[in-house]
Amino acid sequence: MDAPGDFDPVLLAGAKAKGKRPAYFDDPAIDRLLSILMAVAGELAVTRERLDTVERLLEASGHLDRAAIESFRPDRAAGTERGRLQREYVARILRGVQQDMEALAEAEPDIEKVSRELRDS
Repeated sequence: MDAPGDFDPVLLAGAKAKGKRPAYFDDPAIDRLLSILMAVAGELAVTRERLDTVERLLEASGHLDRAAIESFRPDRAAGTERGRLQREYVARILRGVQQDMEALAEAEPDIEKVSRELRDS
């Protein structure tokens, strides 16, 4: 096993998942852009949790060190708050996608209604 500092982040980032990459759009460039955006969103989510840790430690003791940050484990209330904040964050990021999905659902005809109309015509 390698020592903690012996890994190559570029090599790790280049690791390929098994199977075919999912395609959501007709243009593969848009799929790549979405993938990059979601990776950045994930990184920001981690940063937000780490900042929350720093704020809580500073509030509790007035000082902090890296070891305290690395070993911090939120209590139940903090975990619940973080979970709520993460859900709100993801909802904001994906608001446009959610609105598009809702518009599609509204635009799609009810299959039962279509079936009845075809049967009765």
